[in-house]
Parts: sequence; C-alpha cells; structure tokens
Amino acid sequence: MVARLAAILILLAGLAGTARAQDGAPLTPRQVQDVQQIIRSYLTAHPEIIANAMEALREKMQAQAAAATRQAISAHKTELFDDGNDPIAGNPKGDVTIVEFFDYNCVYCRASTKALLDAVKADGDVKVVYKELPILTPSSVVDSRMALAAMKQGKYEALHRAFMAVRGLLDAKMAYGIARGTGLDMARLKKDMKSAAVTEEIRRNKELASALGIDGTPTFVIGDMMFAQALDAAQFTELFHAARADEKVGSQSEK
Repeated sequence: MVARLAAILILLAGLAGTARAQDGAPLTPRQVQDVQQIIRSYLTAHPEIIANAMEALREKMQAQAAAATRQAISAHKTELFDDGNDPIAGNPKGDVTIVEFFDYNCVYCRASTKALLDAVKADGDVKVVYKELPILTPSSVVDSRMALAAMKQGKYEALHRAFMAVRGLLDAKMAYGIARGTGLDMARLKKDMKSAAVTEEIRRNKELASALGIDGTPTFVIGDMMFAQALDAAQFTELFHAARADEKVGSQSEK
C-alpha cells in the first residue's frame, strides 16, 4: 500500500509540474513545489481518497471485463451452446445450458464433476455441453481423443465419468485400461481416435477457448456468465436459477 501511495504521489507531483498559471505561463519551480506540497499534505491527511480511488478503478476494470466476456459469449453463442458435434449430458431439451471446458488431468475439473452432475440431476431441466480442452499434459490429448472417439460407440458419458474419477496422472496406459473396462471395441476406438472429426473437434474447442479468453480449466459458461474455477453443487444450483432469472428478464425486455 505504501508503494502504491508513493507511486500515486509521484504521478500527481509530476502532473503538478506541468501545470500552468492562470495567465498561461508555466508555474515557477517554487510554485510547483508549493502545489506538490499541498497534494502531499492533503493525501496524507485523507489517505482514504487513495483507497477509494483504487477501489473505484478495480470496480471499473471488473465491469469492463464482464462486459467484454458478455460480448464474446454473445459473438460465439452458436459454437458454445448449439454445436451438434459436442458430447452432452443432462436434459438435451433443458431450459438452461451450461458449457464446461475441461482437461482430464485437471484436479479442479475432477473436483467439480460430481457436483455438476448431482446439481443437474436434482434440477432435471439443465443441459450440459462438454468441451474437451486438453492443455495440461501430452497424455491429456490422448485422453480427449479417446473420449471423443467413444462417442461413436455411445460410451462417452461412461468413459468421461471414469476418467474424472482417476486420482493422479491419467496417462495413455491407464486410459486404455479404463476404456477396455467400459466394454469399448478397442480396435474401432483406436481407429476413431485418429479420425479427422476428432482432430477437428479439439481444434475448434481450442480456437473457441482462445476467442473467449479461456486459458485454464475448468471454465464454465452459462447464459452470459463465465466462471474459471471449481464449483460445488450449491453454487451450480444458484447459477441455474440465476440463468433462468436472466432469461426471463431478457424475454420481458424484448416485449
């Protein structure tokens, strides 16, 4: 705080040094010193001004970031919520959709998985869209390819949950073992993992994440809100209610 105050004082003093008198002439060195001293004395006597200014700046920056997020989500609404290639869970016709960007080797993603599915099950009217975003380890790419390939055999959800239940690194050897345990046709799985469709799905997800400013997992998108953190079941439930309320307000404002 002292360092910030000193920096602000120096800035204000510098501004005072460029000031001009009422007649348009530059202030004399003595006048500049007097102005600087007045600024220092006032801020020393009223340090809350600095704190208030810092808080106002923080709130302004947060508001600007939130506005930018809403704009980005709106610009990529179809890719986020209505990409027919994405694996989904919950109620496909739910009135609320939540999108999750995740990596199977992300401990915070694992921590959120059961909470999300429990909240979705309890609600009954929420659609979950999964966005595979393998960015943490080389094995994460193998894991995501395997999960997406499992979609062709109707086994995505089973494999997804099994992968998220792992503790420690989910390497290729372990992933293949889990896949066998879910009853997948392994020859077909390995072939589909190399398909152009799987490669394109991961590429699109990474491109979309970049466009939205997402650089970590888990990241959840619901309505016009984005949350880059692990959440518990109660928090997910609150988000579902908030999204419905926002949608209701938006619909009424359009009438």
